[in-house]
Amino acid sequence: MQQVLNPSVGRKLAQYYALTKPRVTQLAVFCAVIGMFLAVPGLPSLQRLVTATIGIWLLAGAAFAVNCLVERELDARMARTARRASASGELTPSEILLGSGVVGGLGMFVLLHFVNPLTMWLTFATFVGYAIVYTMLLKPMTPQNIVIGGASGAMPPALGWAAMADQVPAQAWVLVLIIFVWTPPHFWALALYRTEDFRKSGLPMLPVTHGARYTRLHILLYTIALVATTLLPFALRMSGWPYLVAAVLLGGEFLRLSWAIWRAPDEATSDVFARRTFRFSILYLALLFAALLIDHYWAL
Repeated sequence: MQQVLNPSVGRKLAQYYALTKPRVTQLAVFCAVIGMFLAVPGLPSLQRLVTATIGIWLLAGAAFAVNCLVERELDARMARTARRASASGELTPSEILLGSGVVGGLGMFVLLHFVNPLTMWLTFATFVGYAIVYTMLLKPMTPQNIVIGGASGAMPPALGWAAMADQVPAQAWVLVLIIFVWTPPHFWALALYRTEDFRKSGLPMLPVTHGARYTRLHILLYTIALVATTLLPFALRMSGWPYLVAAVLLGGEFLRLSWAIWRAPDEATSDVFARRTFRFSILYLALLFAALLIDHYWAL
């Protein structure tokens, strides 16, 4: 049987796909999809749901690939990222840029012609915010990079809401705020147990510039702020008791882990809890937004 795809081409496509950070993209798109469901009282249009998901997924993937392109030299110094095709040179900058242009352009086309212009422009602005403002400007300049740059990464619920309602009301921005406050403890937990990697990269991450103890305190403080922020949907009557129970239980576990990081007797123990916190934070966000979805249809 004749091969449909040249093996080298297939390998390059697989390498490019890996640069789109599929697991991170899936979480972002999941939050966007939740925004789509919450934007309407019943079920959203299946055609709009599918096309909006595809368009947002494509632009998000393109943004992550550009991130890898810009940071290829930094990634080459870090054990966690050295195997990326951008860092190893298996994909050239022109190949990555071309792939991102095609994928991102296709995403914009889908959103413009099958969803609405508002969603396209908001998603494109998110692309610019992450791939250019955060990656090129903020990340190498300030240890508060993840706090300020977290605004672009927090946008998926607003994108999903805009796709269904052609507007972004206050309720959507509450969901954006939750992800915005979630981002620092999530990423700083990673940075805490990967401090040496970030030191080698030259990036001014908080554990590198201010030390482990300062970072541990900020993880705890931001987690407290996060738990308080997740109560807003209930306080504003966006959700009911099912969501509140889930938010309190999930927030309690996040607080327990953050407190364990702060009270850890030594750096090794702190790193163990930081690793656990980072992994839990991903599950936390997915379950929290799933609880919003369940709550939305609870009384129907």
